[in-house]
Amino acid sequence: MAEGANRSLADKLNELFANVRPDVGHEYSNEQVAAAIRGTGVTISQSYIWQLRKGVKNNPTLKHLEALAGFFGVPAAYFLDTETNNRVAEQLKLLAETQARLADSSPESDVKLMAMRAGHLSGERRKQVMDLLDVVYRLEQAEAKQQDTQ
Repeated sequence: MAEGANRSLADKLNELFANVRPDVGHEYSNEQVAAAIRGTGVTISQSYIWQLRKGVKNNPTLKHLEALAGFFGVPAAYFLDTETNNRVAEQLKLLAETQARLADSSPESDVKLMAMRAGHLSGERRKQVMDLLDVVYRLEQAEAKQQDTQ
């Protein structure tokens, strides 16, 4: 992958679409991304995302960059800072390789994707994710135990 400073916004955004996917065989559509972002209260259209991806538009607001970064689970600095972009691009490359190896959509690929995204969270947010995972795990264990007794 090229150095972050030499890559356009469109290149960076397309890299996210290519590597962060809803499932192994499919990319998110511009409309899926726009709808999810609109669900957070940020106004954005699929055509605007298309224009960003094609390089027709190349100066989005910080709010749009933050929303796009949030959707794809990367820091907003991915679009602005060469060092962050290079680090995330390397992680995306590893993710793509992992997804290719685990194309059977096994639980391992989900775990790796969650771990990669968690790596971008603050320590406090990672703790919240772990607390949530603990709650979900205990609920699942209780449900399994209840099914075993039936």
